[in-house]
Amino acid sequence: MKKQLLLLSLCSLLYSNNNSSDFSIILNNAFNSSAFDITQDYNGNISAVGFSNSYKKSKNMTATNAVYSSAFDYLDSISSNRYGYVMNITTIDKDYADIVLSKDIKLNSFAKAVSVVKTADDGYFIGGYTLSSDLVLARLDSRLNTIYIKKFGTKNFDKLNRLISLRDGGVIALATSRSSRDFNDNIFENGIGKNDISITRFSKDGYILWSKKYGSIDNDFAIDIVEEFDNTLVVLYSTKYKIYLMKLNENGDKTALKEIVNSKDIKAYRLSKLNSGNFIVSLSITDEMGKKQIKFMKFDYMFNTLIDRTINTTYSSVIRDIKEFKNSNLMAVGYVEDSYNRDGLSMLLDRDLTMLNQEHFGDDNFDEFNSLYILDNSEVVVAGRYTPQNSQESKMWILKLNKNNELAKKKVNHRLLVSDSYKQLRAIFKDECDKKILKISKDLEITFLDKRLLFATGQYELNKTQKLFLKDFSKKLIDFLVKNRDKIKGLEVSGHTSSEWGRLDFSKSYIKNLKLSMQRAYSVVSFIFNRVKSKENKRYFIKILQGSFNSYSKKIIKNSKEDKQNSRRVSFKILLK
Repeated sequence: MKKQLLLLSLCSLLYSNNNSSDFSIILNNAFNSSAFDITQDYNGNISAVGFSNSYKKSKNMTATNAVYSSAFDYLDSISSNRYGYVMNITTIDKDYADIVLSKDIKLNSFAKAVSVVKTADDGYFIGGYTLSSDLVLARLDSRLNTIYIKKFGTKNFDKLNRLISLRDGGVIALATSRSSRDFNDNIFENGIGKNDISITRFSKDGYILWSKKYGSIDNDFAIDIVEEFDNTLVVLYSTKYKIYLMKLNENGDKTALKEIVNSKDIKAYRLSKLNSGNFIVSLSITDEMGKKQIKFMKFDYMFNTLIDRTINTTYSSVIRDIKEFKNSNLMAVGYVEDSYNRDGLSMLLDRDLTMLNQEHFGDDNFDEFNSLYILDNSEVVVAGRYTPQNSQESKMWILKLNKNNELAKKKVNHRLLVSDSYKQLRAIFKDECDKKILKISKDLEITFLDKRLLFATGQYELNKTQKLFLKDFSKKLIDFLVKNRDKIKGLEVSGHTSSEWGRLDFSKSYIKNLKLSMQRAYSVVSFIFNRVKSKENKRYFIKILQGSFNSYSKKIIKNSKEDKQNSRRVSFKILLK
């Protein structure tokens, strides 16, 4: 079932990143969590929203001297300890896949964030809903500081489906809302019957411009909404068996309605606007074997059907989001599943909705993709959830794909890599550093300080003291290099000399010392290489070991004079990728 398997280890309290170079991270929030929507910041970084779970403890439980007048008061205090959803937004570095900022938006009641759009000043509008029936619009600045949070909707259960940005800087919130049971209420504000489509338009400052409901006397479910080039709105919604496209003007008045599907076996997931002004609807159709197959329908501005294509796959597959590249190819994401496992699914299609390739991502558990965003450089970021093996807790999952539908690679943060390697080496050779036997510089160069480890004039063969020390030193160094082999580019062993060589002139002295420095480097390199045990590690060391000879070009200078004794040395430099 899988074409590509990501093995991701959870290793920190905030988030975890797999040790490979793949751009794929999991936010290790407490309890269950999931990422639902994703966007790009103006500096190129990535922001995703979703939910984590929280445990709210009753204040009464912290009062050890609390007095209750009845058993019912006591039981009520216990029941106020609650576990539920908290809205979350997390910003990720576009190159290194590091967490830049992460914030839980805590309300009085538990809530989920399901949609995010950028503001003109690089802030965010976040849309969600509470479990106590409110719709939520949160406005945050670029540093994730809350500017305001507005609750809206009806007194019955409302669930936000989508938040989109408008050309005037405002936003539209699309929701499914339970109709009012009070016959004295205005049906156009409180619903026509059962579930209805609720649409609310906000100004760029967060003021409600209008709020209306649409539907029939039966259940109507909101799915998606887009803004057209002429500021009209196109809404995708469904009833029990039927799926509709509805067009509204900018004031929310209905101008067109078309039934596009009438089948109990078909379900709609996403409406996407194309650069041409046409639309694509992503659906699934259940076949005679009970498997979900992918279905796409393409419509023009007047809702005429241009393409109706079903993509049959081996396993049940669903597309939850689809967006268009500048070259008119499309990327789609969702999930693929069998009886025991669900994986994230990404699919590349051409302009005619013919599948070019597909990839599966995840582990042997419950993993899925919810949304995608195409970056300025045509890479694709995806939001979803990942469930570690042998776990029941899902995690927020964010990854990046290239335009060919391959998992993108992280850039190496060289500064942090050097810093981490330096700390490791200092810990490994702590005793030697404390006793001033050697020193480690922050550019990962190791230099011997102990006089007994230096070479006598004109000598290059290792003496007993040097061999005894190098035996322990090389073991520690080899272990470090093998452990960090994914980060190591090379180990440079450099031979050095002092500048004197009898009464020879400058040129001949330099050449003689060049050969001597080469012999010193060779003695140490050969000694270390012979300490490597396994064939696999020997092959690794053949690739990374580098010998260099410097003659006296890097002699040691102290108090403006050459320190000849300390210049007769061998140094080590660890080179990172």
